[in-house]
Amino acid sequence: MQKPAHQHVKLGQAYATAICGNDILSSCLYVSGIAILFAGVYAPLVLLFIGFILFLYKKVYTEVVEALPVNGGAYNCLLNGTSKTVAACAGVMTFLSYIATAVISAKVGMEYLNRSFPLSVVFPHSAYLPEPVIQATIVLLAFFALLVISGIKDSARVAFGIFVTHIATMVLFLVLGAFYYFGNEPSFFLENFARTNLIFQEKGGMMLTLYLAFSASLLGVSGFESSANFVEEQKKGVFRLTLRNMLLGVVIFNPLIALVVLNVMPYESITSAKDFLLADAAGVIGGTYFVYLVVINAFLVLSGAVLTSYVGVSGLMHRMSGDACIPAYFGKENKKGSFPRIVLSFFLLCSSILLMTGGDLLSLAGVYTIAFLGVMSLFALGNLILRETRSDLKRTYRAPFFAVIVALLSTLFGMLGNIRIDPRNLTFFEIYFIPAVTIVLLVIYQDYIIKFLQRLTRKNFPKLHRYIERHFSDLTEGKFVAFIHKVERLRPILQYIDRNETGWNIILVHCNNGSAESQKVFESIRETIPVLQKAGFFPHFRISLISKNMTFGPEAIDEISKELDIRKNRILIGSIHHHHEFEYDSLGGARIIFE
Repeated sequence: MQKPAHQHVKLGQAYATAICGNDILSSCLYVSGIAILFAGVYAPLVLLFIGFILFLYKKVYTEVVEALPVNGGAYNCLLNGTSKTVAACAGVMTFLSYIATAVISAKVGMEYLNRSFPLSVVFPHSAYLPEPVIQATIVLLAFFALLVISGIKDSARVAFGIFVTHIATMVLFLVLGAFYYFGNEPSFFLENFARTNLIFQEKGGMMLTLYLAFSASLLGVSGFESSANFVEEQKKGVFRLTLRNMLLGVVIFNPLIALVVLNVMPYESITSAKDFLLADAAGVIGGTYFVYLVVINAFLVLSGAVLTSYVGVSGLMHRMSGDACIPAYFGKENKKGSFPRIVLSFFLLCSSILLMTGGDLLSLAGVYTIAFLGVMSLFALGNLILRETRSDLKRTYRAPFFAVIVALLSTLFGMLGNIRIDPRNLTFFEIYFIPAVTIVLLVIYQDYIIKFLQRLTRKNFPKLHRYIERHFSDLTEGKFVAFIHKVERLRPILQYIDRNETGWNIILVHCNNGSAESQKVFESIRETIPVLQKAGFFPHFRISLISKNMTFGPEAIDEISKELDIRKNRILIGSIHHHHEFEYDSLGGARIIFE
């Protein structure tokens, strides 16, 4: 196996934070309006509580991703703790979340820009073309697709510039809001306080209304999961810092921006301007020129969220292609270290959905809410599963059990709350999720489908049968390697491959240290294989066993990968324990399938 012609660029704290920070901190532009719409003057407290939930999820993500620092987020967590089928469902939810993020962010960014700089000047109306905002949105999606294809380093530089501009603009917004408050300007806070009591009466009481406010305002943490999907592109130790930085941004900006808005605008104005709330508030505290600055910043940071979607989906889908959850065709890498087939396919899908909806993104908003809350919930669930199935897995940090439970329940209740707010959210999610997960499951179980077609065509359609044999035999005969050090692991390893993988050519590797005990284990494994198959277990497997006179570790993984010409994510291993001198990320993505 040849070495790659390039080396992945590892991102430092600033660039990595910028990529995921643009996604999560773009919520400043709309989450205050959502929270105020439900909770009135209690909106800052609701947003602070959401910051606390994010603090708990920081612990959840730190434990799992630092133990398994491989792209894929919730998908990778569940893949190493459960089955490929369960993991694939998490991968599809993450993918749908990225589609919704990209399309909504691009469309809303263009709507902001169109508010002060009419796009019809550049994109004229035509009976044969979509409206100017839709045309501009597709152009924006195409621009960032090309940028990501050009390489992660260039993408990170653009993301960093956008991120710095956004932070500076939000700080200026808060400073001008403070000057407005201390300058004895008209304050609407008391008026909004009185209006809040009416909100509670209209929506069924204080507790129910605050619960719905919490559920709807969880949109303000969307993007927190992004960093886990490109962790392989980050320098060692950076991932934890990205989580901290995103948490600080959410806790500082969202509640304070809500306070400024409640002070400078009455409730009716806030509800009517919720889509462009910060632009209208900027006009009150800073005048026309500040409105222009906020509008341009909104366009830029929402564009940055589009960039985050491309980067995150690239890492996720490349990982899934290597695990045969989607066709391997999409995983081809270019000289810049990006995945053009994934990026271009993602662009085409986003553009087609935008055109099919005609810019009415209500359906995607429902997908967005349930998908990203589902992804976070699955990550917390994956944390709990790893505690049971991989209890001895080497960890740098262990999240408190109570924190994981509270985090999981919070996002689950948030999903239920969003469904209660608008039951169509669940309907729209099903419309996108069911076809997507069906396609992925067909790819995962394609070996069974091909075997069925082989049996079906053997007698009645011999030409078609020969065609299938000639062109698709590699899918059922693909290789998997599993390192084995105990005979007791033999049957669980084969059961896992039988349930989860495409390919029945199994190579077992035993690392022999030369001792009599090690040789005895090797002989025992060799004798047990035919016994299992004669007893009717795994008769379809072609199993071979080899012995390597070396200690298990990164060198053994490298040697086997080169010798057998097999990708490292098709190499299956047991948990990395604290007595091992190496870390999991030095194994190149080998998959943990047993304790």
